[in-house]
Amino acid sequence: MYKKIRLPYNSLEPVIDDETLDIHYNKHYQKYIDNLNDLIGNNDDLIDVIKGIDKYDLSKRGEILYNAGGVLNHQMYFENLAPTIIMNEKFMHVLIKSYGSYDNFVNKFKEIANKLVGSGYTFLVLNQGKLDIINMSNQENPYTYGMIPLLVLDLWEHAYYLKYKNNRQQYIDNFFKIINYEKVEDRYEEATKQESTFRY
Repeated sequence: MYKKIRLPYNSLEPVIDDETLDIHYNKHYQKYIDNLNDLIGNNDDLIDVIKGIDKYDLSKRGEILYNAGGVLNHQMYFENLAPTIIMNEKFMHVLIKSYGSYDNFVNKFKEIANKLVGSGYTFLVLNQGKLDIINMSNQENPYTYGMIPLLVLDLWEHAYYLKYKNNRQQYIDNFFKIINYEKVEDRYEEATKQESTFRY
């Protein structure tokens, strides 16, 4: 059975208020876990579920993919946050090589995040050896399209609305105060290994 990951922090104040974090983690995230347990009732690796969706009954694939994405996207989002920004010099060099500077990366990420229409996520992904920034709607996940997510920003309203109301831009701006780049670096290292065996 799938279970919630354990949060590596108790609070993300003042960027994300405690009430939002509690509802997001204990209600929204938990609901996707409950739904997925009801649908497939096992503990297959979430990435394998998403990449191998064809093995499931056709009538359930849409629900399974949606809820598996909901679990994995939330898990990655919560894991790449920290009470204050945690820099990683090695990964900063990767970002600078790809975007020219860290500020250029941040500005590009914000630009793309602001283009998301409706609910979804903005991802920094590894795409055939190159970094890319993409938006995905609802609970889609980059693994479905052969890309490997490294950094996740949740842009569903429940992730920010209690504090920021309709000022999504401020939430996006403040996101860059609470990123754990050590976790992103870990994902990048793993992703480079995955890409050597991934079939596009």
